[in-house]
Amino acid sequence: MKKIYFLLLCLISVTSYGQNLAANSSFESWTAGVPDSFSTLDFSTTDLTENTNATFVTDGTSSASVNVLTQSQGSTDIRQTIALTGGVTYTMSMDVYATNNEARARIFNGNGFTPDAYSDDTLLNQWQTISYDYTPAADEDFDFGIRFYDTAANWVASSLFYIDNIQVVAGSAPNVVITSPSDNDTLAAGTTSVNVEFSTSNLAGGESVTLTVNGVETTNAVSPFSVTTVDGESYSVTADLIDGTGTISTSTISFSVLNPSSSFQVANITELRAGSIGTEFEYELTGEAIISYIVTSNTRNQKYIQDAGAAILIDDSAGVITTTFAVGDGMTGIKGSLSEFNGLLQFVPSENVAAASSTGSTLTPTIVSVSDLLTNGENFESRLITINSATFADAGVFAAATNYNVSNGADITICRTAFTDEDLIGTAIPTTASSITGLGGEFNGAYQIFPRFASDIAPALSVSDFNSNSFSLYPNPTNTGSVSISSNNSEAISVQVFDILGKQVKNETLTNNTLNVSNLKSGIYIVKITQNNASTTKKLVIK
Repeated sequence: MKKIYFLLLCLISVTSYGQNLAANSSFESWTAGVPDSFSTLDFSTTDLTENTNATFVTDGTSSASVNVLTQSQGSTDIRQTIALTGGVTYTMSMDVYATNNEARARIFNGNGFTPDAYSDDTLLNQWQTISYDYTPAADEDFDFGIRFYDTAANWVASSLFYIDNIQVVAGSAPNVVITSPSDNDTLAAGTTSVNVEFSTSNLAGGESVTLTVNGVETTNAVSPFSVTTVDGESYSVTADLIDGTGTISTSTISFSVLNPSSSFQVANITELRAGSIGTEFEYELTGEAIISYIVTSNTRNQKYIQDAGAAILIDDSAGVITTTFAVGDGMTGIKGSLSEFNGLLQFVPSENVAAASSTGSTLTPTIVSVSDLLTNGENFESRLITINSATFADAGVFAAATNYNVSNGADITICRTAFTDEDLIGTAIPTTASSITGLGGEFNGAYQIFPRFASDIAPALSVSDFNSNSFSLYPNPTNTGSVSISSNNSEAISVQVFDILGKQVKNETLTNNTLNVSNLKSGIYIVKITQNNASTTKKLVIK
């Protein structure tokens, strides 16, 4: 039996609002120990039971007794699907009786759990009503019901609730809702105008709509309302329903228009690195790039690639490139856009690369000093490099994902163990000057080196190697048909010359320190110089 004051409230509710759309809303109908009309029931028939004790009933003769035994919130749902009409405001509510403060009940809704509608876990052994209003922009099948959330600080083992009088009722108050575009819509580039559509309901007469777009008001607005748009801009739209007393209902959305997408072909990574960051700029790397390292210590499908002039990291978190590649494979025709992570330039692929364009290539690290890395770090970013005669400030063994200060001379940089699943981890940190081979990196302007393997940390090159040699290449630029390459010893010098596409155009061993370039066209070339098993590269300009 209901108390008289509660019956009066129910009569007032029926007078002010429409029909309750929730089926079996008072848990009056049960079949084989299960409440009817609920499509999702995450409780067993021993933990979700029919209650007929009038103390724990607020409507009809029954309620649901719910014993919550888990802190896994997604396993505590009691839900059904309700058809709602766009533009109509619905009041959704239910009565809750909690016996302890270990958990709370919440109205489950299909609108991303917004707004919040929790029971108050300080109100125990008494009925409370929780509710919220929801206005769908368009007709929808709404996922509605109950979910339970543990109060972690208070949780012990279980929490007993009684649930009754679930309501989904269309309100009768005057209302406005923007139905198009949807909130947070992103529209295609080239969209020059957008029709903002809105609807009103339950009008008494004399109301009007004021539409505000990015701060500019239009009174007595009529749907559809045309908004002039520009590529790359965002728009905030508010519809206010106004009567003689002021604003009685408000609906707000925002939308944006993309910048136009531009596509470019670049011949090499140097040109690629000079591109613009953003998904609206699509690049195709037409030249071949060689894979120097494949990252296996994360799930972003990352690959370091380089050509004769530069390098870049492929960051493929979406797994777009599904072809299996190996270190030393060539990749040609990669398509994608540029992004940046903590200052490190990355290439995000947009299409798969069907197969390797070559295999088995060996990349020779570029020898740099710490000073070179600090001063010209962008040139060595993601490139395979070697720092010679570097001294570690730390002792012990290499730990994963750790920064180590290394120096040669007065200059100090960071050697980071970025690749945590390689055999470098756990090996001894050298106590004497060493050569460090790895990939050039950057973290917010601080240039670093990322060694890959234990073999990347080796004894320093001898005094007869590159660091003791003072190479010079002159004249540069040249229009004489030859250049001279000199060092401070008489050992043979091997020279390879690559064009800007990375194609090798010369491979010679010099006996008189003179390189004949008379057969090369005007342009920019990369010269790789090797002596005593050490190498460096220099740029050559032929006029």
